[in-house]
Amino acid sequence: MPTIKPSAYLRNNYNEVSAFCHSRTEPMFITKNGHGDLAVMSIDTYEKFCGRYELYHLLDEAMEDEKSGNHMDFDGFMTEFWKEIT
Repeated sequence: MPTIKPSAYLRNNYNEVSAFCHSRTEPMFITKNGHGDLAVMSIDTYEKFCGRYELYHLLDEAMEDEKSGNHMDFDGFMTEFWKEIT
């Protein structure tokens, strides 16, 4: 279940918000006037989220390449790989 707090909580309890965000891998949602406004998370959690997003994007690209026939077999890859590094 998500943790939701009003904006005043962030302002008045910054250290608690920081401790919460560093102890969990999920964001704390901040509301303003009763509506969602911010998602607050630690930098470590944010970097993991971005890395996961980038991985999913690369996997989507790979799946599209596979569907369009834009790929090579393992032997072809290794031949090209060794040409690049030598």
